[in-house]
Amino acid sequence: MSTTAITGAKVFDGEKPLGVSTVVIEGSRIVQVGGDAPAGARIVDGTGATLLPGLIDAHVHTDRDGLALALKFGVTTELEMQGANTRDRRGAINQDDSVADVRSSGFALTPPGGHPSELFPPDFHPGRPTGGGEGGGGGGGHRGEPPYHPDATSPEAAAASIPQLLAHGSDYIKFMIDDGSVEGHPGLPMLDQATLNAGVAAAKKHGVLTVAHALTIDATRMALEAGIDGLVHLFVEPPTDEIITMIKDAGVFIVPCTVLNASMMGITGDRLADDPRVASRLDTAWDTTLRSCFGHYPQGKLQDVLDSVKALADAGVDLLVGTDVSQPMPFLGGLAHGASVHHELQHLVAAGLTPAAALRAATATTARRFHLSDRGRIAEGLRADLLLVDGDPTTTITDTLNTRAIWRRGTHLAA
Repeated sequence: MSTTAITGAKVFDGEKPLGVSTVVIEGSRIVQVGGDAPAGARIVDGTGATLLPGLIDAHVHTDRDGLALALKFGVTTELEMQGANTRDRRGAINQDDSVADVRSSGFALTPPGGHPSELFPPDFHPGRPTGGGEGGGGGGGHRGEPPYHPDATSPEAAAASIPQLLAHGSDYIKFMIDDGSVEGHPGLPMLDQATLNAGVAAAKKHGVLTVAHALTIDATRMALEAGIDGLVHLFVEPPTDEIITMIKDAGVFIVPCTVLNASMMGITGDRLADDPRVASRLDTAWDTTLRSCFGHYPQGKLQDVLDSVKALADAGVDLLVGTDVSQPMPFLGGLAHGASVHHELQHLVAAGLTPAAALRAATATTARRFHLSDRGRIAEGLRADLLLVDGDPTTTITDTLNTRAIWRRGTHLAA
């Protein structure tokens, strides 16, 4: 088993700078933090660089190509919030160190004709390997059966769908609470409170994490009333003291997906795409997508979202980095796998978080809230999912894009 020692780097362990400069990898695991490099180890000189845990994107819709692109940006795990990469379908991905690892909700509970059906053309079939967005995502080496689609037509049906989702390999359960108003399709069928409550209660009986798609304050209130564990979007309206207090008191986590809200408001990813550190890793299709936007909520103001992020952070709410990135299609634009995680980090800092707090949101906090006990930190015994970047992103957040080296389960990828 090969041994690698990364020496001379500043080490941010997912929570804080450690004050040590050596991390030793043996096989797929971290075996030493601090001290001297063991004799015979392969040395990676980290002078002038910072070593971070591999980044985690807590809201994606993905396939193998998306996972490969994410890893190029040091995102070593993606958390799918609707798609086909469930436990029974991703065997090949688990063992493939050329792509990011993945966890998945499977398909979310939403009524027939509800969100996200309005986003896609009539001939779009979610779950195919080319699928994406809120309605799709590629498989990961499954036998070929279609992914399980839950029934959300009644409280009883929703409750009965939970064990089925778990049997088909969902890692957590997602609920869509959306009438289409933010996406420019008002009046869509939407989960009612009783059906939502029944689904969440059934999931809790099975001891599984629950998350909700909620883009408005009203939808957020519904999720909180149901007892949801986390919200994988942030509402687009200006924050109120009442909703911030409700979120804090509920103990939920928030994945703001600020980059998605910006795209909904008509803000493209042009600036990010112009960064040569990003452009060099994107093909034409992803460059075009990043330079596009959803644009369905032009009346929104990004500053309202940033104000909400700051208010939540000040209240002590756990914030997680997520993007809602999907497929290279301009109508799903403003986003790109991996690259948008770095953009989200920049948004969090612009909102008023310290760079270290933003980094926690992309590493240790996400791992803790999603019960990923083997990653998200630099500590002995954990997976060697690591990102080495030039500079110091704990003081200058844009340094996260200065990739020098990436490791996925101890396998080194050239920058």
